[in-house]
Amino acid sequence: MALPQTGIFALGVLAHTYLEFSVPPGVDERDVGTAVARLSESRTTMGGVNLVVGFRPELWRSLRPDRSPAGLTGYNAPVVGSDNYEMPATQRDVFVWVAGGSYDVVFDAEIEVTAALAGLATLAEETAGWTYHRDLDLTGFIDGTENPLLADAPHLVLVPDGEPGQGGSVLLLQKWLHDTAAWTALNVSEQEQVMGRTKPDSVELADRPESSHVARTDQDTFGHILRRNTAYGSPQEHGTVFIGFAASQRPLAAMLKSMAGIGGIRDELTRFARPLTGAYYFVPSSDDLRGL
Repeated sequence: MALPQTGIFALGVLAHTYLEFSVPPGVDERDVGTAVARLSESRTTMGGVNLVVGFRPELWRSLRPDRSPAGLTGYNAPVVGSDNYEMPATQRDVFVWVAGGSYDVVFDAEIEVTAALAGLATLAEETAGWTYHRDLDLTGFIDGTENPLLADAPHLVLVPDGEPGQGGSVLLLQKWLHDTAAWTALNVSEQEQVMGRTKPDSVELADRPESSHVARTDQDTFGHILRRNTAYGSPQEHGTVFIGFAASQRPLAAMLKSMAGIGGIRDELTRFARPLTGAYYFVPSSDDLRGL
């Protein structure tokens, strides 16, 4: 298998920054690709940080058409459910995720990354994230319960050998704003019905509602993904940065449609959290980055 970007699987890091860049008209996309590829050479693991970079699928295809998964597209239109519930599209051109053991080294790396892309790409979205009580999200529930074991994850969420883009992965990036007042007004039993799991130990409910988050995103139904979510924000405005990796776009897109209620029941959790952003990126293998 082609060597993936190892930061995809670097669990246990505490501080994160997610950067999304737009490429202005007139800039040569080949120069952008070269600059992004060079980021990982000097900054990955330097100063205790991990770096993961991704490209808008159409941009990656223009750079490496022979290394682009067939049919992969950007998040170019909002996902709209039958009741007009909407998950917005905010697709950018380049994604950079910096993660480290403390925010100071992440901040330093972010400054370097932004400087390295100056004149080629404009910073359009910046979000700082952190782990919350090790493995909880801001609802108080354990996040990523269905994640594959780390030993199995590369075989499940990377493009398989022999396929275009082998060793790469498809990333869905969203920022979700929590309605904490409405959520905390529910008692624990009501919250568990929304999630479809118990709150203390994340055991799936035997009688989970079909509208529960677990039912609407069941990986046995849609396929395997690896979630690397973090919390973001301040006490006044906060939520979850959704980071989902998969071997193809299909399971990610199907889960979004299911959550929005397209062809079924809307995910009850969407009544307590609202997506602010939505983008797909192709995260190529380290080998393919070196090819740039």
